[in-house]
Amino acid sequence: MLAVFEKAIGKPPEELRLPSNVLEKAKTIEEILETFQSSCPESTVYYLSNGNFMVLSHADESIQSHPRSIVVIDDVFCIFIGILENTCDLRRHYGLPRQATEAMVVVEAYKVLRDRAPYPPDQVIKDLQGKFAFILFDARFGTLFAARDRDGSVELQWGMAGDGSLVCSDDLNIIREACGKSFAPFPPGCIFTSGSGLTSFVHPLHKVRAITHEDDDGYICGVTFQVDLFTRLPSIPRTGSAGNWADQATVVKEGEGNWSDQATVVKEGE
Repeated sequence: MLAVFEKAIGKPPEELRLPSNVLEKAKTIEEILETFQSSCPESTVYYLSNGNFMVLSHADESIQSHPRSIVVIDDVFCIFIGILENTCDLRRHYGLPRQATEAMVVVEAYKVLRDRAPYPPDQVIKDLQGKFAFILFDARFGTLFAARDRDGSVELQWGMAGDGSLVCSDDLNIIREACGKSFAPFPPGCIFTSGSGLTSFVHPLHKVRAITHEDDDGYICGVTFQVDLFTRLPSIPRTGSAGNWADQATVVKEGEGNWSDQATVVKEGE
């Protein structure tokens, strides 16, 4: 799986740039796609606006044991990796047919949040039980939404391309080729949206911050994103007809080592 979004849409955290300040080894968007297609020639590419794209391959899927799927519903694209244990309950909750896949459930949950839900997205993502990671893009409003389960059961990396675009993949080799050193594990138990940035759905009242790692010579060699229980957020953004994700997306469009996979608790001063 591979998804690339221009900086104005993806708005990747600037901390992803730290391990390689000039991004001298990072590839362009075109080179990233060529690299992926050369390693996965049977992959399917979904071209989006402004050079953005999402790519899905079923290569090595049986080895990984985490199935991949993609759906496109009402201009909402969603790549889903993994399995939800409570799919039947979620189908009933959202009024979906028995044929609805995990990706369809995620799209419906997003559309409810976008259009009419009076509560923050962390409450919806908490209802997803299982081993999963997903990347969702609403082409109509230019909104990006990504998440990974609280245990980090499914591989998901994100990084920054040479032009500052956001790159997401479940293939560590692809992300290294694409971003050089400017990448990190997507933190477990977290969600990322182009409107609100990176937040934890396990600890929604606390900030997720970047922690840098240095080599023996004192140079930054990596970065991870971790929950800081000592930094409390003032409030949780709410969604609804008066201030929904579509409104946030419009603003965005106009304005524009071994690393741990665990979203651990960080104490002040560490």
